[in-house]
Amino acid sequence: MADEIKYEYKTVQTVRATDGLVISKMQKDGWELVEQAQGMLRSTLNFRRPKKPQPWFLIGTAAAVLVILTIVIGVASALSSGGEKKDESDKSTAAASKEPSATPTPTAAKSAATEVITPQNNPEFAALLKADSCDDANLDFATRHEGQTVAFTGSIVNMAPHGDYDTRYDVLLGPGDKGPNTTVGPAFKYENVNILDLKLTGKKIPATVGAGDKFRFVAEVGEFNADQCVFVLDPVSTEVR
Repeated sequence: MADEIKYEYKTVQTVRATDGLVISKMQKDGWELVEQAQGMLRSTLNFRRPKKPQPWFLIGTAAAVLVILTIVIGVASALSSGGEKKDESDKSTAAASKEPSATPTPTAAKSAATEVITPQNNPEFAALLKADSCDDANLDFATRHEGQTVAFTGSIVNMAPHGDYDTRYDVLLGPGDKGPNTTVGPAFKYENVNILDLKLTGKKIPATVGAGDKFRFVAEVGEFNADQCVFVLDPVSTEVR
């Protein structure tokens, strides 16, 4: 029984088009696929991997070192407290004689935040649109630009009802014009939206949309779910092409 393997388990929900990429990514991290259940738009993947043994002797040593450091720091602090009080008094006097510095205007930062990012004006975004949906570039871009606005030409890869709703959907988007056959670029996703949320624009606005439809998407950058390889966006406008 002492040699029995103990496992940790993890369940990941993915967009159907990204199953293979997610499984490959998880296997590289040491996870073994145990079960796969496919839904209309999403799949549920169950994984397991052996638990790593806890290095208790290292934890005990670290705790002992921490206690010693705490004692040393406490003694040093007590010995130097008298000198610090004098230094602080001198610094307070010097600081009072200085005039407060002017606060820099946030014009440049505000301008950068409101600029719409496109493949034409941002090489990083242009490269992202050609990257794999599980590539680290997705997380890097989402972290740096969350809340900013991007615009790109693309198409609907897949579309399915959100939960039990009849008029609210999860919409999977991809760059380019290949719709369900899209294989390059991030797996962009509008989650729990209705047709009005898309803010359709253009000369001929359709009553409904579906897989394969082509648009120019303008959206706000949300988070990147590394487990599902899904890049969440919030729609700003959707122009018919």
